[in-house]
Amino acid sequence: MKYKKFIGIDVSKKTLDVYILSIKKHFTISNDTQGFAKLLEICFGHVDRGEIFFCFENTGRYSRLLSIFLCENNIPFLMANALDLKKSMGIVRGKSDQKDARTIALYAWKNRDTIQPSVLQSNQAVQLKQLLRLRDKLIKHRTAYKNAICDLEQSFPEGECDFIVQSQKRSIDHFNAEIENVDNQIELIIQSIPTWNINYNLMQTIKGIGPVLAKYIIVYTENFTLFNDPRKFACFAGIAPFEYSSGTSVRGRTRVHYLGNKHMKSLLNTAAMAVIQINGEYKTYYNRRTAEGKNKMSTLNIIRNKILFRVFAVVKRGTPYVDLSKFAA
Repeated sequence: MKYKKFIGIDVSKKTLDVYILSIKKHFTISNDTQGFAKLLEICFGHVDRGEIFFCFENTGRYSRLLSIFLCENNIPFLMANALDLKKSMGIVRGKSDQKDARTIALYAWKNRDTIQPSVLQSNQAVQLKQLLRLRDKLIKHRTAYKNAICDLEQSFPEGECDFIVQSQKRSIDHFNAEIENVDNQIELIIQSIPTWNINYNLMQTIKGIGPVLAKYIIVYTENFTLFNDPRKFACFAGIAPFEYSSGTSVRGRTRVHYLGNKHMKSLLNTAAMAVIQINGEYKTYYNRRTAEGKNKMSTLNIIRNKILFRVFAVVKRGTPYVDLSKFAA
């Protein structure tokens, strides 16, 4: 379906700045259900419902209620990636909410031939992402307390700061218990969805994939519905290598792009570092390649990709991974 009338919305915590591109009309409403009703009332007064298309930045919790409202009313919309919107603006002088709303509407119009409406995430996927964010926050706080204890033990004589050390150790115990509770809740949700649980267990048959990494992969891919190609997910994680060349004179080194999900990249890196310590094909491959003088980090990145591609392979096949290397003569 080709959409004809594009409406850009700049989302903030309390208000929505709306710009109807076809009639160059701007107005501001509240970011709540009353404001959403007013949004449709004004827009449908100027634009035919069958031709309308909304576009706004995916700002997480601030845009979630709006996306749910539009979905419930069967109105097509796109939650655009913030970086994609920013790159599309080109050179910009000055900034205002009205200008941003117009820019978002223009972005949708320029991409009208290829634009696809957003699909809301399932409630389970949203809840799992929130739990993973909570888990990350708890681990960050726990690490801060662990580092503080190390600093105290290195900077003060033994016994001088016992009270502070013991207090922080109790806090660490509390965070350990909370992290365990969050992990258990995540597993309960995954187990409640049979298809998710099957793939979650399949992934862990691959060497290097533990429960934590499996949780993040299944949530970020939404059980392999958002990503069905390992190369695309490798791009998302920032581990896909790209060629850098121009003409006949410039031949740059193939390398990964700086954009990517840093946390997923870190988890895959940890998995790769773990498997090269275990006797098997990964360790053999790493040792052989580095002995030939190849770069250690590029070799490690190849192993990260191997692990990821095997994840997608076992999920697509629907059977556990079989390590054929152990049967080699």
